[in-house]
Amino acid sequence: MVGRNPDEPHRTATSLELFFDLCFVVAVAQASTSLHGALTEGDYAGGALRFALVFFTIWWAWMNFTWFASAYDPDDVTYRLTVLVQITGSLVLAAGVRRAFEDGDLHIITLGYVVLRTTLAALWLRAALSDPARRRTTLRFATGVMLCQLGWVGLLFVPDPVRLPGIVVMIVAEVSVPVWAQSAGMTPWHPRHIAERYELFTLIVLGECVAAATVAVRSAFDRHHGTGSLYALAAGGLLVAYAMWWLYFTRPAHTLLATTHQAHRRRFSWAYGHYLIFASATAEGAGLAAYADHVTHRAEASSIAAGAAVTVPAAVFLITVWVVHLRPHQRSLAERIPFPLAAVGVLMAAWSPAPALVAGVLLTCLVGLVTMPRR
Repeated sequence: MVGRNPDEPHRTATSLELFFDLCFVVAVAQASTSLHGALTEGDYAGGALRFALVFFTIWWAWMNFTWFASAYDPDDVTYRLTVLVQITGSLVLAAGVRRAFEDGDLHIITLGYVVLRTTLAALWLRAALSDPARRRTTLRFATGVMLCQLGWVGLLFVPDPVRLPGIVVMIVAEVSVPVWAQSAGMTPWHPRHIAERYELFTLIVLGECVAAATVAVRSAFDRHHGTGSLYALAAGGLLVAYAMWWLYFTRPAHTLLATTHQAHRRRFSWAYGHYLIFASATAEGAGLAAYADHVTHRAEASSIAAGAAVTVPAAVFLITVWVVHLRPHQRSLAERIPFPLAAVGVLMAAWSPAPALVAGVLLTCLVGLVTMPRR
């Protein structure tokens, strides 16, 4: 398992990586469904916090494997079997999402996460044996990952009042491992390959957004045979999803990763910033579904709170995509100022009678503005 060539031509995602992503869809869908349930019950703050913590485990496991595979992927039998064990861990993790949301039971989700991460540590150890030039880096990764897993298991045995602070400490430890490990030397990741992997996962979370909203709106139509608010929600939800896709894919990511973002600080901010992109896109589907419940009087939340469930994730997605993905390409104030203004407008749409439609129209106008030819 020697490092792959970061300048390798025609490097694309493998069928195993696509299968890995496909199985992670299960966990993403479970997180979205659980957030939808919390929003419908009016538990906005608690539901958002639990969603953020659960989605971190999904995103972090996916991201760590993605960067490892970009640097080391021999595609032999041993590697394939190890990745299949990781996929099994992702499915166990997905099975524990609902319990973590509803009962605070972290046993199953921790088991799945530990299987995922321990298997990744084994891959880092294999890389350490095969790649002497980067042995310090790979051993740091393996050590950091295993120590973190001991910490997660230890959290299962602490009293409930200290569990949340403990989770925060473990998250800080997890995100510090790659920074510490790569300070000893960079792994040979491939810019185009990483860009494609992130683009594919963006499509997955946007697809989950559309799927969650479609199921909820369809159920609402079945119960109420159609109302003006439901038609506005359906149209607005589609516009929001289309605009989110358009804005993310306005500029190719690999142009940054291959140039300015080779530096550690910029690369880590780009990679870590995608947590908010992925999480907000997933939460948008849950918010649209919760608003459909509000329209059909299945939820008792206020109109503003129900509208915020739609507009806040859309605004977070917009600002994050702009900051980490688009702003580095922009050189003038005229190019930059429409994004924060649009985000404010999207947030204010929560006070309108049709928040999804207003947000969708604003985002569509922004798409038109950024795609307009500049002289």
